[in-house]
Amino acid sequence: MSDTLKFPFYARLSFVLLSFCLILFIVYIGQHILIPILLSFLFAVLLRPVVVLFNKKFMLPHVIAVVLTVILSLAIVIGIITFVSWEVGDIAQDWDKIKQNFSVHSHNIQKWVKQTFNISYSEQNKYIQEAKQESINGKALMESTLLSFTDMLFNFVLIPFYTFLILLYRNLFIIFLAKLVNEKNHQKLQLVMLQVKGAVQSFLVGLMIEMGIVSSLTCIGLMVVGIEYAVLLGVITGILNLIPYIGILVAAVLSIFATLTSSTDVSIVIGVISVNIIVQIIDNNILVPMIVSSKVKINAFVSIVAIVIGGAIAGIAGMFLAIPIVAILKVVFDHIETLEPIGFVMGDDLPKTFNWKKIRLPMLDAGGSSDIGLFKNSVTTNTNENDEKTDNTIHKS
Repeated sequence: MSDTLKFPFYARLSFVLLSFCLILFIVYIGQHILIPILLSFLFAVLLRPVVVLFNKKFMLPHVIAVVLTVILSLAIVIGIITFVSWEVGDIAQDWDKIKQNFSVHSHNIQKWVKQTFNISYSEQNKYIQEAKQESINGKALMESTLLSFTDMLFNFVLIPFYTFLILLYRNLFIIFLAKLVNEKNHQKLQLVMLQVKGAVQSFLVGLMIEMGIVSSLTCIGLMVVGIEYAVLLGVITGILNLIPYIGILVAAVLSIFATLTSSTDVSIVIGVISVNIIVQIIDNNILVPMIVSSKVKINAFVSIVAIVIGGAIAGIAGMFLAIPIVAILKVVFDHIETLEPIGFVMGDDLPKTFNWKKIRLPMLDAGGSSDIGLFKNSVTTNTNENDEKTDNTIHKS
């Protein structure tokens, strides 16, 4: 007699949903502790090949290899921050010009509103003043900004430290997981860890390469259009593109705002919008399929929902962590029988492209005109499998 209790579907679904809500609540309450640890885990997975390279190629001790890897990654991050700071400093020198151009554009917008909606300048200014009064006051804004800056500095110190420790004690964590799992399931555990490592590494490495290419293309395009701060805007666009779907929209708004404040020529905005559209077409249709080749495919619906939830819980850091965490969860769900349906619905089983007269085009059809056909195929597949099992049993007999 088996000691395992089998609950009905609605009970198992209730347990899963309750656990999911509890986990989200814990993450929300302890986000200041958990978010740096999760970011450090991703960076540790990303930097693990570098540690292995130092160990095997240069025959360095494990501790020294980890220290050099963390220092090298810190140098790259500090270099990017320094470059952006220099560019922002150049913009600050033109602050008087920016304010003058902004006033010109504000006057033009108010003039257009007056001519289109017949709202006088005094009424528009009244609405603007009311909006300012309803928004957050200066003291609260200063406190919020100071708190955010303090958290950023604190995480900037903690994340490299956590990353160093995770890389240093990697084997200890693996043995810990092995002790938690029954020995007969160790092979499955090893497969899950390999797939998680492959999914996270392929996603992050692809994301870094994509960031560099998007930054370069945007920078070149803005230079051709004649934007003054093309290099800075290109780098910012590449960095914000790390946040799927939402980051590029924010980057486009920043580029348009920077263009308007640096020039009184409104027609140049069309060039900025065209550059962003062209870069996104290249990114979505060429770079993402070829470079960001994650071994775990997550559909767009689940990705957007995960990004929204991550942003609501932990802001920008949560949005960045959303896709890797969902990819890890999908790998785990795919190897747990009761959670396999959830892993399946998180995936992306649509055909990506089809060939028409030697031209590769997006596949818009899901592969069938009737939903009932999916159930028929499933029933037929199961029937065939049962028939094969019956035939094998007969032959063995």
